[in-house]
Parts: sequence; structure tokens; C-alpha cells
Amino acid sequence: MITSTSNPQVKNLLQLQKKSKVRNEEQVFIVEGLRMFMEVPQDQVKKVYVSESLYNKKKEELHLERFPVEVLADKVFQHVSDTKTPQGILCVVKQRKYEIEDLISKENPHFIVLDNLQDPGNLGTIVRTAEGAGVTAVFMSSDCVDIYNPKVIRSTMGAIFRVPFVIADSLPEVIFQLKQNGVSVYAG
Repeated sequence: MITSTSNPQVKNLLQLQKKSKVRNEEQVFIVEGLRMFMEVPQDQVKKVYVSESLYNKKKEELHLERFPVEVLADKVFQHVSDTKTPQGILCVVKQRKYEIEDLISKENPHFIVLDNLQDPGNLGTIVRTAEGAGVTAVFMSSDCVDIYNPKVIRSTMGAIFRVPFVIADSLPEVIFQLKQNGVSVYAG
């Protein structure tokens, strides 16, 4: 059990919570909360961190034996959490990479293209709503808020694991590719 906030793993978790550069270098992101933990595809989980109190109450119920697990003292978990009232569980998850060509070639494509979106809550809500509307992929300009920002992840409510996305260097190029593949493009 980790009992110190100066532990290297704790310091790394804080960096992953706060810095997109660190998330991208390590090709991971943080998922926090019970519902989100249950949504993560098992093959994407690198490590699970659980508060001591949650571990003692629900370790069998959560089937934690499937993953590498680290127990954190409650005060340490509170320190690494990105929420005001932490639920006691977070995990480090592998980022997924999608290719535009693979997404465009799917049958009956329905895309959404986002340019320079800056609010984390809005991006997460758009991804979640897009899933409900049957969107098959999201394309974002590279100047959009980081999709792996903890606030974005929370507001997707799990849609991050079901809606493929591409961060594009050039949206005009993406739109050109869409048109070349017979996809109708509308702006709003």
C-alpha cells in the first residue's frame, strides 16, 4: 500500500492528470470513478489504483484480480484524484490510435468534425451525444482541447471507449478525404 504523496507512482499519476504532454509521451490517460472503471475495455487497462477504504469494502465485487492493482491510503487517493469527492478508484488506460482511412472506409459513415473546441466539458458532451446520434467517428483539429483531459473523459461517460476519433493536423485535408470517398459534408 502506498502511504506517501511523495511516492514516484503518485507523482506520475499527478503528472498524468495535469499534463497532456506526459499523457501523450506515455500513451496513456486516467479514468476515474466506478462507472468509468466498469466501462474501460479490459485490454486497455494498464494499472488500477484503489483507495484503501474502497478496496476493503468492494475488492471481490470489483474483480480487481484481473488487473495490476495498487492500494493507496485514503489521504493519498484524495491527493491524486481530479474530483472533489473521489469514488476511490482510478486506472491508467492505454490510448487508442485510429486511422482516418479505416474510419472513412466503414459502411454508412456518419462523422462529426470539430475545429478549435476549447471547453473540456463541451468536447466530452459532444462525444457522448455523437454516440447517441449514431456518429461513427469524430475528427478534431489539433488545436482542440486534449481529448484525454480528465474533465473530457468524465463528461464522455464512457463514450470515449466506443466512438473512434482522430486528431487531424489539417481539417481541410480531412474534409477533402471525406469528399473523395463520397461522404457529404455540411457545415454548421
